[in-house]
This record gives sequence, C-alpha cells and structure tokens, in this order.
Amino acid sequence: MLFWNRGFEQTSVDDLASAMDIRTSSLYSSFGDKETLFLEAVEYYQNGRGSVYDAAVLAGKTAREGVENLFRVTAIERTRKDQPSGCMLCLALPTCSPKYEHLQKELDRLRDLSDTVLLKRLEEGVQSGEIAPATDLALLVDFFRTTLWGMSLKARAGASRETLMDIGKMALQAWPSPPLHKRTKKRPLPSTV
Repeated sequence: MLFWNRGFEQTSVDDLASAMDIRTSSLYSSFGDKETLFLEAVEYYQNGRGSVYDAAVLAGKTAREGVENLFRVTAIERTRKDQPSGCMLCLALPTCSPKYEHLQKELDRLRDLSDTVLLKRLEEGVQSGEIAPATDLALLVDFFRTTLWGMSLKARAGASRETLMDIGKMALQAWPSPPLHKRTKKRPLPSTV
C-alpha cells in the first residue's frame, strides 16, 4: 500500500519497516533490499487486485464487451475507498532516476503482458468480423492503454467514478466497427409467385 500510495522512491525503508511492524534489520534479512520488496509487492498486486483488469477483458462475450468491461472495472477499481486511488503499475514508478531503470523495465514488461491480453482479444474481434480488418490493432491498444493511464492519473487527482466511467465511454467511441455492408446479412429476395 505504501509503494502504491507514495511511489517507490518516496517510500523509505524506515516507512516500510514501520508499516510492517518490524525492525529495519528484519526487513533487510527477510527481503534483501527495498527493490526486492518492491518487486514482491508488485507481483502481489498483479496476482491480486491487479488481476481484475485482464479478467475483465477476457470475460466479455465479444471483444467490444471485453473492452467495455475493462473501462468499467478500471473506473470502479481506481476509485475504491479501501485502497490507494489509481493503478499501482502506473503510479508506483512513473518516472525514476537512472539507477532504478531496471525496475521501470520490469513494470514495462508487466504492462506489456496486459497489452498482449488486450491485443489478442482485439484480434479475435477482427476474426469474428466485429472489428474492421484494416484496423491498426497495436495503435488501438496504445490508445486504450493511454486512456487507462490517464484514468489512473485522474483518479489520483480525485476524479469521481462517474467521471472515469464517462472517459471510458468516450474512448469507446473510437471503436473501429466494420463497414455496415459487412455487418449485416443480405436479406433473401421476396419470392415472386
């Protein structure tokens, strides 16, 4: 929670030891260093509260429904009162000094895994005819991910759940529907008897 709320660099080892009700020496003997503890906290987040995002994408019956779920769940999760606002992966280390670049790369890798889930879901949408085949899916994933990061920043700045829901709805207006003639089946001609 401290890393999520304050960020990696702003959270001291003393803060962590105090929150865990242990001595600093115990923290070092248990985890090695602050970086290792941070990575374990990120993994814990990913397997717990952070897992709802990929699950939302996969739960939709269609690709669009999966993305709608993602924006809805994002608005709900990032404004919960029982946890820091925003997303831990977005806010715990948004920028860092060069000595922590390896931590940033690990967070980038984890975000890329979620992007892969979203991309595969969009590819399924192309295959099913739900998304125009000429759509640049990688760009669409980047657009949706950028919107999700923005929602995280807005949540941290105090935006309401309703505001985040509206942002998600606005982002969905960029959905690349296939041409109308490809979405509808031809009606049979009336018989001439």
